[in-house]
This record gives sequence, structure tokens and C-alpha cells, in this order.
Amino acid sequence: MAHPEDLPLASYGDEESSFYFDHIRRRLPFERNNHYHSTYEIYYLMSGERNYFIKEKLYRIQPGCLVMINRYDVHKSFMSGGPEHERIVINFDESFALSGGQTALPLFSQGDPVVPLQPQEQAQTLQIFNKMSQEATLQKDGYQDYLQLLLTELLLLISRFKQRPSAPAAYPINPLHEKMMDIVQYIHQHFQNKITLELLSDTFYISPYYLSRMFKEVTGFTIISYVNLTRIREAQRRLSETDTKIVDIAEQTGFESLTHFDRTFKKTIKMTASQYRKLYRLPQEE
Repeated sequence: MAHPEDLPLASYGDEESSFYFDHIRRRLPFERNNHYHSTYEIYYLMSGERNYFIKEKLYRIQPGCLVMINRYDVHKSFMSGGPEHERIVINFDESFALSGGQTALPLFSQGDPVVPLQPQEQAQTLQIFNKMSQEATLQKDGYQDYLQLLLTELLLLISRFKQRPSAPAAYPINPLHEKMMDIVQYIHQHFQNKITLELLSDTFYISPYYLSRMFKEVTGFTIISYVNLTRIREAQRRLSETDTKIVDIAEQTGFESLTHFDRTFKKTIKMTASQYRKLYRLPQEE
């Protein structure tokens, strides 16, 4: 959501639709809530500097950086330095990318999600973004088809950009941030088990109060909300990809009772687990 002092430059669709384009220049401090979605995301920073928490790592994003966020990867951007920044965000589902672009989709789950672009690459990318902005704004005859072509062109270009060597963009800003990333990784590896603040405190030799405060500061999550979100994401995968009973999925993903699972799932996904399975169940191979 834009502040009155922000300058929206172009917007089309929404994050969960087949195609979303949003270009905005922000002047005030802005932190996007931790979130994930069923669409792929491309984030491009044009000016300013941002920190980005993606899945298990923290990144510093500078102008000319592309960020590729896979479906269902938890992510959050927040301020680094001054609040002013300009960025473009694209979200799309698999059906919107033409066959040529679909070959590039595995890149969203492979390698570093941050791609620093060289000057010539930035010019190529901005040219596509400008065309997308024009098509989404004017909506002349055939604009959706042209947006599909432009997205496919962008994905193919990014696949070439990622083939060349580049310096990694991930960073532990300091040892404390590195420790928080270790805790995030621990949660990803042990979410099936009971995880408490006291357990993490003992495991990583940090006082519960300090751990709770710093985890929230670095990731934007409370410990319990991150644990539950990790469990729900895995439950979504099992609901769509397996025939496992819901009560068993609840147990396998670390919930102590079906009631707790049902309540947490509905609060997070805005529908029940059975409704989610009916909507997103993938066809099984014979």
C-alpha cells in the first residue's frame, strides 16, 4: 500500500493474479510484511538500497539488482540506509509465461536469488520494463498477449544473466545476523519437532529475551510465527502433492493437535486445509 507521499508510477493486477506489475517510488520508511505467494516474483531495484530476507538468508540489494523469488518462498524487504527507493515488482503464474519463458522457471529455485546486473544488462531490462508499463497502462488491443511476450523475453534474458559468474549478494551483516540465519536454518530442518524459545536459547547459547528481540529485528518474524509459517508451507506442499490424510499431515508438520493445525492453517491461508486440497490438488501420475 502506498503512502500519500509515495509516487505510484504504474500498477496492474495483483500478486496472486496471473500477471502483476507494480512500479513505485517511495519517500517514507517502508517495510513489507513477511509474506509468500503462489506466484513467481521478480523484484528490480532502480534506486536506493534495501535489505531482503529470502527464505534462509539476508541480502543487501543495491540499484541494478534483480531478485528472483520462487513460489512459496517467505520473503520481506526492509530499509537499509535511507528510506527513499524506487522499485519494480512483477508477479506471474506459470500459465502466463509462454513455453520459452517456462524453461527459465527452474532458475527461481536454483542458485543465488539476487542477480546484480551490469550496465548494458540494466539497459536491456529497463527497456522491457518500460514496454510492460506502457502496455499495462494503455491496455490497447492485444496488450495481454504482448505482456506475455515481454515476460518471456525478460525470463530468457535473466537465464543468460545468471549463466555468467558474479559475486554473491548474500551477506551476514555481522556475527549476530549470521547467528540468526543459523537459527532460521535450524527451524527449516527441525520444524517437525517441538520447537520452543527455550530450546533455541539453549541450543544457540543466547538468552531467550535477547534471542526473541533480535530474531524479530533481523527477520521481521517472531519465533513462533516463523515456526508456524514454515510448518504451514510444508503442509500446503503435502496437501497438493500427496494423498496423506489431513490429520497425518498435521502431525508430520509438527502440530500438537489437529485443532491447532486447523486454526493456524485457516488463519494463514484464509481457507481450511480441505478447501485448499480441493483447489490445488495436483494430478497424480499413473
